[in-house]
Amino acid sequence: MEMEPPSSPPSGLSRFTARHLMHMGNYTTSTPLRIIAHIDLDAFYAQCEMVRLDIPRDKPLGVRQWHGLIAINYPAREFGIKRHTTVADARKLCPHMIFQHVATWREGDTKWAYRPDSARNVASDKVSLDPYRLESRKIMKLITENLPPGNMQKVEKASIDEVFIDLSAQIQAELLRNHPELQQALETGQQQLSLPNSEDIALDWAEDEVIPLSEEDEQQAIDWDDVALCIGARIVRELRLKIFQELKYTCSGGVSVNKLLSKLGSGHKKPNAQTVIRSRAVGLFLAELKFTKLRNLGGKLGEKVASEFGTEDIAQIMGVSLGQLNARLGPETGTWVYNTVRGVDTSEVTPRTQIKSMLSAKQFRPAISSKKQATSWFHIFSADIFARMVDLGVSENKIRPRTLALHYTGGSGNKSKPKSKSKSANIPQGKAMSVELLVDTCEALFASLFSEGYTWPCEHLSVSVSGFEEGVTGNMGIGGFLVRGAKATATAASTRAAIISTTDDFKIAPVFVPRQSRSTAAGKQTMEA
Repeated sequence: MEMEPPSSPPSGLSRFTARHLMHMGNYTTSTPLRIIAHIDLDAFYAQCEMVRLDIPRDKPLGVRQWHGLIAINYPAREFGIKRHTTVADARKLCPHMIFQHVATWREGDTKWAYRPDSARNVASDKVSLDPYRLESRKIMKLITENLPPGNMQKVEKASIDEVFIDLSAQIQAELLRNHPELQQALETGQQQLSLPNSEDIALDWAEDEVIPLSEEDEQQAIDWDDVALCIGARIVRELRLKIFQELKYTCSGGVSVNKLLSKLGSGHKKPNAQTVIRSRAVGLFLAELKFTKLRNLGGKLGEKVASEFGTEDIAQIMGVSLGQLNARLGPETGTWVYNTVRGVDTSEVTPRTQIKSMLSAKQFRPAISSKKQATSWFHIFSADIFARMVDLGVSENKIRPRTLALHYTGGSGNKSKPKSKSKSANIPQGKAMSVELLVDTCEALFASLFSEGYTWPCEHLSVSVSGFEEGVTGNMGIGGFLVRGAKATATAASTRAAIISTTDDFKIAPVFVPRQSRSTAAGKQTMEA
């Protein structure tokens, strides 16, 4: 790991070296001049509905799924309404609140739609989050179009409504362009050469919330990490303004030296605000928080740490030695917790803007009990997934999934068998991707499940596709997308024949891996009715 800058630099020089500056350009995660931004859409689902319906921003609104709320805007929160509050309870707290049901799929439809009667049709409708995915892709496209191209751009879509950006290379280029003395320092080839000081540079933080330093640190001169953070804050402000001007969405931003801190920053002053956490402010900032607010410490690991040490306060855990943490949590996890509560995070921003998998699911209330019902839902699932793939260019052969998985929960016909089972198979290549092809693959897998003794009733079904390939060629033209009659029968038969073997998957248990933060590459793709 790269050494931290010296606390007492030579007189008249920066704490940072030419090596630190050089490593900004190749995204070295340990350079102290690294700059990471996190942009988080404010109450995203609710904003989508407000933008779509042109609802004034001061009106309280909730997005409902059946009889509960899955998203609420900030005006509604002022009435004490929270996510998962029932519509009936929310109406009591705020009689003039606007309720918008999510879009749904319905049997026989070829596209999701907003319906006035969705809440009364739990059994026949299936939730669609596609409207929000479409808006998310617009926002992602706008962000990437307004950043430098190629190697100067490193963007990670963390979920449907948040993104990390490593701005280090872009900021390095601006520093070298605007400060020739830095370029001269790099040209010497002396990596340990201290950079010239930057104390005469004026920093303009605009309206940003800048986490204060201690009195002692406030007396120190401005250094290049401050300058880099100020440039990063300006870039993020410009991106946020662009998103609002062109798409009408507000978002909050966090700017700091790593993913952990930038995410904390974006959530610090919501909505529609931006927070900068300087390196010298990290200790004071974190000391006021609970460690359960940190990435990967909000679940079972956080509960274990709290149980072991009797506190959730970061200030208290900071007083626990590395040896004590290792003894109680194990050396790997103990070291990770020790570093994390001090704001140390060397996880990379991984460029992931493309969807890796898609899933469509339904919990049946009441359970279904016939093949006809299952087939009907396979059509809905397949139409749902295929519509999303069309948005990404499957019709132009830009993408194509390789694998389809079916997950079933219901009767097993044998008490020793688990109630849940998954099967997966390769989607036959050489055929145009279509709803019918997906349905046929689902039915073949379903038949395989029932041949193993699984029976009715069925409480839950889900279908997912994964293994997306880009730039696929050699597939049938768009005319093959709609297949009916005898041709459809032949396609179904050949599809079933192509599925020579299936694999049992879904034997997955959540495992905490301290070395690397986990995020969903595809964003929030799961849809549960």
